[in-house]
Parts: sequence; C-alpha cells; structure tokens
Amino acid sequence: MSIRHMIIAMSRFAESERRSMADLLAALGPDQPTMCAGWQTRDLAAHVVLRERRPVAAGALYVPPLRRHGKRVHRELASRPYPELVDLVRDRPWWSPVSNPVVEPLTNTIEFFIHHEDVRRGQPGWQPRDLPRHDQEVLWKRARTLGRLRLRRFPAAVLIQAPGFGEVATGAGGDAVRLVGAPGELVYFLAGRQRAARVQVEGPAGAAQRLRAAKLAI
Repeated sequence: MSIRHMIIAMSRFAESERRSMADLLAALGPDQPTMCAGWQTRDLAAHVVLRERRPVAAGALYVPPLRRHGKRVHRELASRPYPELVDLVRDRPWWSPVSNPVVEPLTNTIEFFIHHEDVRRGQPGWQPRDLPRHDQEVLWKRARTLGRLRLRRFPAAVLIQAPGFGEVATGAGGDAVRLVGAPGELVYFLAGRQRAARVQVEGPAGAAQRLRAAKLAI
C-alpha cells in the first residue's frame, strides 16, 4: 500500500471507528462499564470530547500542573446531557488540534479504535471483531510503531508478530519473548490494555509476566 493510500485508509478508519463508537455509546446509555478503570460510558465520552475540544485541559494528560484543571473540565463535560455528549463525540471538530484533516491520520487512527474497544470490552460476552483486511493493515502499521515506542526499553528482546501481516523486533535485549496476535489485539495490548487483549505471550515465565504487567499506557 502506497503512503498516499495508507493515509487515506487511516483517515477512513478513524472516521468509521468514531461513528461506530458513538453509535455504541448511544445504544448503551451513560452508566455502563468500560475498560477504563473507574469510568462509565459517560466518562469515556467526556474524555473524547475534552481531548478534541478543550486542548488546554487535554494537556493535563502530559503536564502535571494542569491535572486539576483537566479533572474539573472532565467532570463538567460528563455532567452534560448524555445525548448531547454523544453528538459531540460523533461530530468531528475540523478545527481541533488533534482532529483537523492534516493530523488526524496520525492522532485519531487508533485513538477511536482503542476507545471503541474500551466500550465494547466493558460489556459481558464481547468478542473480537473480524475486521476487513485493509483495516487490519492500518492497525498493523500502528502496532509496529507502538511496539517500537512502548517497548524499546523493555528488559527483553521482544518479537511482535501478526500472522499474515509481518513482524517487528524491539526491546532492550536479554530474554527472548514473542508477542503474537491479530493487529487489533496487538494495538490494544500495546496501549496498556493487556488483560483484555487476546494475544499469546511466549518466552520465559518471568519475562512474559513482566510484559503482561508493564505500564504501557500514556
């Protein structure tokens, strides 16, 4: 897939996941569990809106002095009427620092996939989705990048494999560990949701357990 076609595919995938997430939020209502500890569907929707529409408050994710402000804005957003909150999730703000057409392929491609899955996997009886090949190619590209970034200092030699898509080596060296799964499951694992990702971790027991318990989320 050429770079141009990959960018188009990433933008299309981000928009598709946004719509699907908004549909699911609307169907479930405001008080259902999610995979984000302590957050119900209302709280996760508020987080998405804050990230896109309140950039100063969103800085609390990275700048500790802003955390009190970020928490206050998040509470305010979560208290809004739920249908209004879901509509804000669904409606991409073209002016947003993270959702404008120039940056969205990089900033939103997996953001909405991960949070869509946070909602899906918070419900009983969930199953992994059988995604089309072109969507899995998009997710594999992001999984490779996440793996290199999140595991570059991990104390083992990690081989990340997505059967049918490829593999990438990362880690700081030492014990050899293999992380195997479908592209979407690898993205979810590498985003810090290890306990809900259906992957195989192969290698020495100690190293495998450290990988499953590693702090991979931002």
